[in-house]
Amino acid sequence: MKLLIDFFPVILFFVAYKLAGIYVATGVAIAAAAAQVGWFWLRHRRVENMHLVTLALLAVFGGLTIALRDPIFVMWKPTLVNWLFAAVFLGSQLIGERTLIERMMGHAITIPKPIWVRLNLLWAGFFIILGLINLFVVYVGSGFHEAHQALLVASGQSGIDLSACATAFTGDLLGLCQDAQAREEVWVNFKLFGMMGLTIAFVIAQAIYLSRHVSEDPQTLEAD
Repeated sequence: MKLLIDFFPVILFFVAYKLAGIYVATGVAIAAAAAQVGWFWLRHRRVENMHLVTLALLAVFGGLTIALRDPIFVMWKPTLVNWLFAAVFLGSQLIGERTLIERMMGHAITIPKPIWVRLNLLWAGFFIILGLINLFVVYVGSGFHEAHQALLVASGQSGIDLSACATAFTGDLLGLCQDAQAREEVWVNFKLFGMMGLTIAFVIAQAIYLSRHVSEDPQTLEAD
């Protein structure tokens, strides 16, 4: 349930994109992230740092995407969020007596400190890799950036709504626009299904890893 709530702005972004394009979807995602923070505050009288960070970066980079009519800014947002989380996990290795993952989960399970440290590093590595995968999809996997730049150069425009290709262009420009839009959609699909799938897979792998260590004798683990 919590994972679904965390992905709430992403899901609404996906739905709005299918209906009205990336600029409307970005505005919807910003509103959804704000609503997410407000709902959590009303329910728990506190806010989660992850929700605040997501809202702040989405407001900045999503705002740039809407203002400049350039999807690349909102496409960079997931990478920056993941890398910021990675930095926080790594920083917790140096600050305080407990890593961030131990502070988050230590109340529920008891395992030796070396396992917490290892798990914390795994989370940091996961966020770094997820951020890199997002950039790979934007620049290489989907080919969006190159196709979008080719359209801008050919049309002489600085910002284009790719959801309106049929009404904005004809001929070769229409083909370029439709190609860029199809590549943009590859990234949008990855943002929801790819990132959510990878996150769920990592959480499952973490649960398997923890169950193996929780069932063992702590003294044996510390000797490993």
